[in-house]
Amino acid sequence: MLYVPLWAGLLTLPFIGPWSALRVAFVFGFAVVLRKLVHAGPLENGIKKAAHAARSRLQAASRSLAVRVNSTATTVLALSLLLILPFFLNDYYRDITTLTGMYIILALGLNIIVGQAGLLNLGYVAFYAIGAYTYAILSTGYGLAFWPGLVAGALSSALFAVLLGLPTLRLRGDYFAIVTLGLGEITRIILNNWDSVTGGPNGISQIGRPVIAGYTLHSTMDFYYLVLGMVLVAVFTMRRLIASRIGRAWIAIREDELAAESMGIDTFRLKLLAFVLGSVCAGVAGVFFAAKMAFVSPESFTFFESVLILCMVVLGGMGSIGGIILGAFFLIMLPEVFRDFQDYRMLAFGTALVLMMTFRPQGLLGAMKK
Repeated sequence: MLYVPLWAGLLTLPFIGPWSALRVAFVFGFAVVLRKLVHAGPLENGIKKAAHAARSRLQAASRSLAVRVNSTATTVLALSLLLILPFFLNDYYRDITTLTGMYIILALGLNIIVGQAGLLNLGYVAFYAIGAYTYAILSTGYGLAFWPGLVAGALSSALFAVLLGLPTLRLRGDYFAIVTLGLGEITRIILNNWDSVTGGPNGISQIGRPVIAGYTLHSTMDFYYLVLGMVLVAVFTMRRLIASRIGRAWIAIREDELAAESMGIDTFRLKLLAFVLGSVCAGVAGVFFAAKMAFVSPESFTFFESVLILCMVVLGGMGSIGGIILGAFFLIMLPEVFRDFQDYRMLAFGTALVLMMTFRPQGLLGAMKK
């Protein structure tokens, strides 16, 4: 290809002189070399790679944008349906839907402890009871309003979790489960026998209802929208928490605590954090329960409640927020819908759990472990 600049220089030599002809030859030579590099050399490969990378980034951005648009559209549609849903339900089904929302908050809290950190808590109902009784005592004895009571119930459950967690979280596996099981039963017995404070078996009545801008919530519609707002806040918080570094550290502890500790993770501190945050959710749900029912008694906080909440987490899929919501729906809403078959509800419930553990042990929406 060098003959091209040579012939260009020779052809122009008689007309423009030797120096100008040399410059023409140089320009043609540079153009030939550049063309060769573009079409057959490293530059071609670089350009192709750059173009391919740019095309891949563009396609990835397009897919990400499409996923976000679809996710946003789905979220908006779901929220719209939830906002208009109570207008098509009677008081009974609105009340059941509100109860389902409360159990979603409880299950999301237990998911932090069991699903994320891998701590089997069989006495979770104790923190639920502490939050409810804290608000009941402060409301009836000291006139505390609902919103400060919500904070007080959450803090009391968190404090109780710290006091219990500091000496017991060094236990592992079944030992920790037995301790929490005893905690739940001890809490119920204390509530049942401490008549001067808790009212004993008679419980506490005339608990204050929530007040928003001077309006006192009292109807099933009011409590439906209140629990809907609380569920949305809980879901948003849990999603951010699970996706954070703390959430990934919890998963590492759940999968292999010894390996996580060898990688520099402070396992005790993070387990205590999970225990406290899960207990805070239980305390918040307890305050809502006390305000909604305007009455609490020890019979509302039995061991069966802990088992029911744990089944929601296991059935839906540990670590899956959508699965937990689905599990709460199945275990709270469906039994009420099919109340005509109440004599067979526990049989169907047990059969469903056996089938789930056999054919899909990761839960309805849980991810299969590799």
